[in-house]
Amino acid sequence: MKDIWIAGITRGHNASVCLLKNGEIVFAIEEERMSRRKYDGTPTTVMQKILDYTDKLDFVVLCHTTEDISYQRTDFTGEDIYTSFFRKNGLITSEVDSLDNHPQVINLGKIHHKLHAACAFYRSGFDSAVAVIVDGAGSVMPVKKTDHNGAEVAPVPGYETESIYSCEYPNTITTLYKHVACREACLTTNELQHGNAFMDPEGTEFECVISDTAGIVKTYEAVTYFCGWHFIEAGKTMGLFPYGKPNDSFPKLFGQTKENLSNRNFVIPSYPNGAYINHQAYEFTENKPDMDFSDLTKLENRRDLAYAVQTESQEQVLKLIRKAVEMSGNKNVVVSGGYGLNCVANYYYLEQLKDEGINIYVEPVSNDAGTSIGAAMLVYKDIDPETKINYKNDGLYLGFKYNYTDEEIQNTAEKYNAVVSNANHKDVVDLITSKNIVSLFQGKSEAGPRALGNRSILYDPTDPNGKDHVNEVKRREYFRPFAGTILQEDVHDWFDLRGMEDSPSMMYAVNCQPGIEEKIPAIIHVDGTCRIQTVTREQNTHYYDIIKEFKEATGCPIIFNTSFNLGGEPLVETLDDAIRTLANSGIEYLYLPEYGKLITVNN
Repeated sequence: MKDIWIAGITRGHNASVCLLKNGEIVFAIEEERMSRRKYDGTPTTVMQKILDYTDKLDFVVLCHTTEDISYQRTDFTGEDIYTSFFRKNGLITSEVDSLDNHPQVINLGKIHHKLHAACAFYRSGFDSAVAVIVDGAGSVMPVKKTDHNGAEVAPVPGYETESIYSCEYPNTITTLYKHVACREACLTTNELQHGNAFMDPEGTEFECVISDTAGIVKTYEAVTYFCGWHFIEAGKTMGLFPYGKPNDSFPKLFGQTKENLSNRNFVIPSYPNGAYINHQAYEFTENKPDMDFSDLTKLENRRDLAYAVQTESQEQVLKLIRKAVEMSGNKNVVVSGGYGLNCVANYYYLEQLKDEGINIYVEPVSNDAGTSIGAAMLVYKDIDPETKINYKNDGLYLGFKYNYTDEEIQNTAEKYNAVVSNANHKDVVDLITSKNIVSLFQGKSEAGPRALGNRSILYDPTDPNGKDHVNEVKRREYFRPFAGTILQEDVHDWFDLRGMEDSPSMMYAVNCQPGIEEKIPAIIHVDGTCRIQTVTREQNTHYYDIIKEFKEATGCPIIFNTSFNLGGEPLVETLDDAIRTLANSGIEYLYLPEYGKLITVNN
């Protein structure tokens, strides 16, 4: 039987490629990991890697929030740049009459949220589920507009912000609900609208709310920008929130309408990119988005707005989850879209839904990079609906596997004036317990934004000064917390997982068990939580054995784990990236457990 090769290509700020062979993931990785530029678009560097695995593709599936790629044209032939790339490299045929309608190139720009749903559903292990997608601005949806006399005028662009889908294996993903938001008022009312304007590309009618308000993620972006960061750096806002408190000097962010939409007078959307806090309408003590974070006492409104947007937004998503269960009758819920990376909210759902029999799966690649995975899988299941593939246990390490020779390791180290020596797990644990930072490089890189032991920086979680020390070395804001990785068999003695058996993808910020917080101060946030990863020997042999060695030395079965990068940079991908990071930072040690090598840079 002929092999089926499908490449999912995500354009945009989380540009990525997923390559499938007969439905199995060969690799899935973001462009920024290879190009070394954060949020790099147009994944040509990773697309080139497809040639290492196959010289022919059956389908190329293009994903983005828009179908239009006409502005990206090649000289003379006038193709879009993606069709041109794959044709020039022989991966798709050139024997077609119209390159604009190439039979092997599928453009799924109209169904961005559905691709998030497909990624989460297929990787959840559920045979049926309801998907809740909470995103910044998904695909463009033309929205009818009427003038003051009620006459219909030219439609305006709307953007899907929250969606609900009913999912049935193998390939049925049906739209049930959407919130579609615009930069301007689109209709004479905000009542629920039905009709041809609100059908998915398959022609299924769904319940829709149309508004000129910010969606849940856009509201979070507005607060993030007000705090002094880029709109999409929401993780910093999540780290700041527990420093805040309820503050009556500004209004509620949500709940001004019966649909619980955001407060349009306070949060001003700018679709498709960003949103803004209308701080000039309120008596804020500071109103510049470039404040110095060295003194939290100067940041009361920023702390309190971070608190407000975290607590209010997670309540809105909880309502969506309950709405999804009610609409579908299905208690298996999968969550994706950018808000799915909110590990504080993910833990909150578990507490609120504990008595309702709802099973939640949160997709680890919830950002837009996951749409290349969802797109490739969706197309494959249309071709081969019979083959059952379990992606649930395949979701941690989806990058490239590198096989370095001793000579290559030595030459790369010498390039950065580093020294290579032999080492084992015990040697590394001795370094860590002596309060040294040790970076870890092994195997395939992790899928998604979390470091899970293959591209990680390790430290001693028992050090009371550990958070400040590593934040300084990584050049991050001092208030940002760190994660921990714990042996699976010990997790329930140390943390309250609220009914979960494990947390292998680090998607939850969880409470400690009584008496634990003071034992691991370096990885406990100001609110007493810790974002954790559980690990078994089967999932990651070397990483598990290192932590086991650390437990034998200290009695603590958990190790300080953070992503192997410096502030503002992508996670390292190659050995060269790893050693260069050491050379440009205060990190002295790099451990290669597969090779039994320790690389030291004297900074």
